[in-house]
Parts: sequence; C-alpha cells; structure tokens
Amino acid sequence: QVQLVESGGGLVQAGGSLRLSCSASGSIASIHTMAWYRQAPGSQRDVVAAIISGGGTSYVDSVKGRFTISRDNSKNTVYLQMNNLKREDTAVYSCYARLTTTLLPSVTSTYWGQGTQVTVSS
Repeated sequence: QVQLVESGGGLVQAGGSLRLSCSASGSIASIHTMAWYRQAPGSQRDVVAAIISGGGTSYVDSVKGRFTISRDNSKNTVYLQMNNLKREDTAVYSCYARLTTTLLPSVTSTYWGQGTQVTVSS
C-alpha cells in the first residue's frame, strides 16, 4: 500500500505565499514523477507543476515565475512553493505520484493524495 499525505494549505491574502508538502509512504521502490494538480469549484482538475526523478520540471503557464516545485528523493516528498498568490489560485490542490512498488517492481502505478484547500482572499 502507498499513501500520499499533503499538508500546508490554508487561507492567505492575495500577494502572499504558501508552501505545500506531500510525502509518499509505503512499499515504494522508485518514484518517477511527482506533481501537483488543482481543482477549483465547477472546474476540472488540471496539472499545476510536475517534477521527474532527475529533477526536470514543468509548469502550467499561469503559475510560471510564481510557483516552484521541488522534491527530496531521500524523503519521497514533493513541495510546491507558491508566491504572489492570486484569487484565481484558489482550489483544492492534490498531490500525484507515478511510481513502482516493492511488491510489483515492474508495474508503474499512479497514486493521489486526499487534497488540501488553498484559499486566496483579496
């Protein structure tokens, strides 16, 4: 079993900052990709940022220059530093991981965290 647990969401004023964390635990062999998605009310869930095991990153255009994704492979943890937050960043942020487990090392599976609310007020 693998679990992803997020933390760091909350209420912040526009222009402020938050840092999200997501730790993966369980029978993990290796993690290829970790990412953050977000879903605003009435909208679909979209990717915000992703990072691969080698450190390569990608971002949706709307957060470039404001958000930074990073990971600590030794802790199976991914972070999302969010600066200069805007009201349109309000959403439930969910962690995603694509990994292999020690039980099935040849099979790649995806896992999701439970989500954490980020609310940006004006």
